[in-house]
Amino acid sequence: MKTAVYFSCGESSAVAAKLTLAQASGEIAIVRCVVANEHPDNDRFAADCAAWFGQPIVELRSAEYADCWDVWERRRYLNGHTGAPCTLEMKKLPRLAWEQIWRPDVTVFGYTADEVRRAEQFRRQNPEVWLDTPLIRAGLSASDCAAIVARAGIERPAMYRLGFQHNNCTTCVKARSPGYWANVRRHFPADFDRMAALSRSVGWTPCRASDDTPIWLDELAADVACADDSAGIDCSLFCHIAEQHIAEAA
Repeated sequence: MKTAVYFSCGESSAVAAKLTLAQASGEIAIVRCVVANEHPDNDRFAADCAAWFGQPIVELRSAEYADCWDVWERRRYLNGHTGAPCTLEMKKLPRLAWEQIWRPDVTVFGYTADEVRRAEQFRRQNPEVWLDTPLIRAGLSASDCAAIVARAGIERPAMYRLGFQHNNCTTCVKARSPGYWANVRRHFPADFDRMAALSRSVGWTPCRASDDTPIWLDELAADVACADDSAGIDCSLFCHIAEQHIAEAA
């Protein structure tokens, strides 16, 4: 049995990998699709997690595009009904190419107990994939995963410490809220300005008001409050049980 665990440099995917190593048998690969647009602290977090896992992380990269900016600028498309092209080019296609060679029997993603619908949707859209969701099975939330990582002595990724919900790119075209984009403007002003200009160039903006009205980034009001959507660090009963399983396998 061969299991591929996809590690996104998020706390949830880190705990999913650690639980899989503790519970699964056979050959296990922990795989990261490296995206240059992510915060550079992700390399530090990945190295810390590899030491925690006790095995190296397989790194995949796009063979065609240098980063998400390259995808957006060459494709002249940011996001829409067909999805974000950066996700396809920087993550899905490298993953599928690697899987053609390694051929995993089981695929693990870090869906938390709060993301049951997302996991079910993935199964409906990818019936050929045997998806395992150890965090859902263990009842672990994002806050539980944050606590497990912290209690393992690993510092949180920088994006969480800056108030972002997900540890992904510094400008995520799938993010809609003005508060998110205000936070990007605060912490990554050069990336914010570049996205504002690119949005105008392609004629589409990712930012939306609560009624779905488009908001051009170069018109985002200066007084829009920065969102702090990062998960809390709170170890529930399920967190303690998961830690026990991890300790028993050590």
